[in-house]
Amino acid sequence: MAAVIDTIEVKGVNIPVIFEADHRLPLASLQLVFTNSGSITDGTRAGLAKLSAKMMNEGSKTLGSEGFAEALESKAIGLSAHAGVETFVFELSALKSEFNTALKLFESLLAAPNITENNLKKIQTNTIGSLMRKENDFDYVASVALKELLFKGTPLAQPASGTPQSVKTITLRDVQQFLQEHLVLSRAIVVVGGDLKLAQVKEQVHRLLDVLSVGRSEVLKHYEVVSKTADELITKKTEQAYIYFGSPYHLHVDSPEYYKARVATYILGTGGFGSRLMEEIRVKRGLAYSAYARLNISASSNYMTGYLQTKIDSMQEAKATVKEVIASFVAKGVSEAELQQAKQFLLGSEPLRVETLSQRLSRTFMEYYKGQKIGASLEELKKIEALDLRSLNDFIATHREITQLSFAIVTAP
Repeated sequence: MAAVIDTIEVKGVNIPVIFEADHRLPLASLQLVFTNSGSITDGTRAGLAKLSAKMMNEGSKTLGSEGFAEALESKAIGLSAHAGVETFVFELSALKSEFNTALKLFESLLAAPNITENNLKKIQTNTIGSLMRKENDFDYVASVALKELLFKGTPLAQPASGTPQSVKTITLRDVQQFLQEHLVLSRAIVVVGGDLKLAQVKEQVHRLLDVLSVGRSEVLKHYEVVSKTADELITKKTEQAYIYFGSPYHLHVDSPEYYKARVATYILGTGGFGSRLMEEIRVKRGLAYSAYARLNISASSNYMTGYLQTKIDSMQEAKATVKEVIASFVAKGVSEAELQQAKQFLLGSEPLRVETLSQRLSRTFMEYYKGQKIGASLEELKKIEALDLRSLNDFIATHREITQLSFAIVTAP
């Protein structure tokens, strides 16, 4: 059965319900998504959204952390919370026979989460320890530094997980206020599927959502990459240079030309062996084991990033090569052979992207979230199949902004 979009009215709020039936196995899957509730809303408390999600994984106040975990485990129920950049998400999975039990446990969690000072201190300690260990993860260090360069002065410049200093300052009141403000009906979207019937699911989910307050929604802000390019060198005790680069990409999430960007970026740097960056940097010059570039197009931002590792004494040559490859890509476009290779992969690998119910539900959710009609992904594949070389090269030539590269590099002193 294809996915459908419906609504549930709870306390006067019409909440979208994305549903797909799958009767092959007696399983049920549900995601409760809260929009504009991820790390982009952290404010001055970097890491607040992710820490709040971890607090919601401590179970209900009635059962406590261990009791709640045992109740889930005894019925083979999976229930967890996590925060992305834009959204705060609960994921629930269970056997069809245990779906009611799963929803009751979920309801108890939403109604009275186990938000205590002791749990906060435990999570803060674990999070700070993890962040301090990441100080020696030079890929992480370089990627965080790049985001700071690209989005200086905006919420996106902050590390999503926070810093040891910012996490330490988060109080129990901060967490409580964050959850009260963001886990509300006005921001909720339900994504559900499995061996279920829509009418029954709506009744079950209505009871779950009834424990939430109405709250208020806010328009998600969009942030552009800063106009001025910049480079940052970070010195660490390392035998490799970690080169991360990024640029603006003037293409919004609802653009009808997004399919062209997918093809272009695959040829430039997403396609592994055969991509321009890999061919020039690894195959021809032997500067790195791998080199990639990818798009980051979302409701809150749109930009291109890439990375590679190389020897310390090859750092400048590798950096210059990245600039050269991208400039040539924009100026000269791609070949017919590259276009056909990209089409073959993107179209041929499509079945692997929709094998599971979870994958299909996620795709439908993203179509809805982007404001597209259901089935837009299939239409995009048809457009890719029909894409001709001239149209693609004309598109590439109009995006000279990707040559405006900023670099964050971890290297030796």
